[in-house]
Amino acid sequence: MKFLKSILLLPVMIAGLAAPAMAQQPSIAVFNEERVLRESAVGQHIASRIQEIATEIDAELNALGQPIQQETERLGAETASMTPQAIQGRPDLMQRIEALNQNAQQFELARRARQQELVQTERQAMQPVYQALQPILQAVVEERGIDILIDRGNLVFASPDVDITPIVIERLNTALPTVQVARVRVSQEAAAAAAAQQQ
Repeated sequence: MKFLKSILLLPVMIAGLAAPAMAQQPSIAVFNEERVLRESAVGQHIASRIQEIATEIDAELNALGQPIQQETERLGAETASMTPQAIQGRPDLMQRIEALNQNAQQFELARRARQQELVQTERQAMQPVYQALQPILQAVVEERGIDILIDRGNLVFASPDVDITPIVIERLNTALPTVQVARVRVSQEAAAAAAAQQQ
């Protein structure tokens, strides 16, 4: 009789041991930062303004580059049938070639400066977004009792049930629907210095 009683008690004991183990399982959620930045009102606003600034920059670079391109074509046509020695014997052509090379170098510095302007403009515009996201994520994590939050970019699959991205987008739209996106200016000297550091 005691043996039977001990067998009947065994499942109860196993269930009792399993309960704490199940209770200790962490609550995991997924968050897609890329989607938040792409689909939120503020993310779309920043992307739109960055595109406008990029178009401005392209127009500026085209205006700077066009005279260089035209002079390159003129010099090419004038020197096409000439030997290098004959070109060197013409001080007027050598002066134009030297001026063209200097202008091309200045254009390259301007192009690098504009690239840096675009990168820094986007970085500056994103700062308030990241600042606004932090308390939103913290609040959702606390409300839902989440122990682990994983970036969706690091996962192969995640159930929509554990994805908090939609609620984060909704709250970000309320908290920060837009930000100022002001073009950051970078001097050619600063661009040259940055390029030198990268080499």
